[in-house]
Amino acid sequence: MQKKWTGFFSVLMLFVFIVPVYAAAPLAVVETNVNKVLDVLRDPKLKAPAAKDAKTQRLRVIYKGMFNEVEFSRRTLGRNWNQFTPAQRAEFIELFEQVLEKAYLDKILSYTNEKIEYTREILHSDKQAEVQTKVVTSSQEIPIFYRLIFADGSWRVYDVVVENVSLVQNYRTQFNDILAKNNPEHLLQILRKRVKEQ
Repeated sequence: MQKKWTGFFSVLMLFVFIVPVYAAAPLAVVETNVNKVLDVLRDPKLKAPAAKDAKTQRLRVIYKGMFNEVEFSRRTLGRNWNQFTPAQRAEFIELFEQVLEKAYLDKILSYTNEKIEYTREILHSDKQAEVQTKVVTSSQEIPIFYRLIFADGSWRVYDVVVENVSLVQNYRTQFNDILAKNNPEHLLQILRKRVKEQ
């Protein structure tokens, strides 16, 4: 009986150590998803104004798989996260996801015809990494770094640094200024309006 249990635990431990190996590496995750985004943006069938909704839906599916919106939101609010009720947090995550999606896609959209190089993967720990890329144009190279976190068996992006400007830091500064004088509901009202106008 003891041999049986020893064998079972040996197999179990082997499985535990093997499973993470099958999770795609951070660089592969970024490259795969960015290429998917670019494929959608470059698709001639999705260029017409009538195809806008279809294109948005396809991009949203990619975005949701690529980004960890909860981590993005928590890091952006920083210490203010604790001021939000669970319901307010859920709404903030949903609204902020749409704002970020638009900001990210606007940046990528402006680079659709240039070459994107995936230059470096830096593992800061077994849970955090950075993938460095650059957009190469005829006259310059624009760095875009993706910061990723490993959770629930996969690597997902929690921040994007475009030309040395972090999206998390940029929005945190804006939101800190708003929340220094107003309550969470006021920030949610601003985001509702922004999303509606997008």
